Amino acid sequence: MSIQTIGVIGAGQMGNGIAHVMALAEYNVLLTDVSQAALDAAIEGIAGNLERQVSRGKVAEADMGAALGRINTTLALSDLGATDLVIEAATERESVKQAIFEDLQPHLQPQTILTSNTSSISITRLASRTDRPERFMGFHFMNPVPVMQLVELIRGIATDQPTYDACRAVVDKLGKTAASAEDFPGFIVNRILMPMINEAVYTLYEGVGNVRSIDQSMKLGANHPMGPLELADFIGLDTCLAIMNVLHDGLADTKYRPCPLLTKYVEAGWLGRKTQRGFYDYRGDEPVPTR
Repeated sequence: MSIQTIGVIGAGQMGNGIAHVMALAEYNVLLTDVSQAALDAAIEGIAGNLERQVSRGKVAEADMGAALGRINTTLALSDLGATDLVIEAATERESVKQAIFEDLQPHLQPQTILTSNTSSISITRLASRTDRPERFMGFHFMNPVPVMQLVELIRGIATDQPTYDACRAVVDKLGKTAASAEDFPGFIVNRILMPMINEAVYTLYEGVGNVRSIDQSMKLGANHPMGPLELADFIGLDTCLAIMNVLHDGLADTKYRPCPLLTKYVEAGWLGRKTQRGFYDYRGDEPVPTR
């Protein structure tokens, strides 16, 4: 399967990062969202990120202009039916993802590969709701996409070898590294990472340490570049909670039970950096712990 054109669904942080790296790798990209404002912000964000790469000598100025020229936007989901590979990067809710694939299906070419950037939802289950489970797989980028080197490739139970090989070839062309994961809740990265973050929240909840001491302990004691609570704020506490619920529901093991304090922060709308408050308050010049 030769992939030339790529459709990206969702113009948020992940979607615009995926469009960015695909365009740099000389793929023609069609980016869609339900909001024109989101599409405009995505293009502005991609241009800003490319400018930073140019200033650091990582991207040539001519390549930046060419990459931006390869990205087009549309409000019509149906327009993506003409692409060779679709990467869904919408909200991490299964019902939303299923509805998107259902709406897109009548417009697809027979050979189009469907993928999801989901961080934890069953690929087999998503694929089963489409007309092409053999040409469906998980294509999970890490955040921020232009910086992080890993891409998890997850086969559903029906995914065929040509589909896997085609997606693997795309990852290689991006200059990134593919990790093959089986279709179990959380795959590899989040199966390991999210329980660590959840345990850090329990450590806070039980008063073993405060926000600053927990993060300093893991940065200085385990050589982590970011503390687990700082990282949770960066990811989004709503996303962390959603993944923990997928792990808890899918594996039926109490060790994956989301910490009540994580649930409480999400209920308060304190979701981390994107809302200016989470385990840290970002409204001032410096982040201040909220506990």
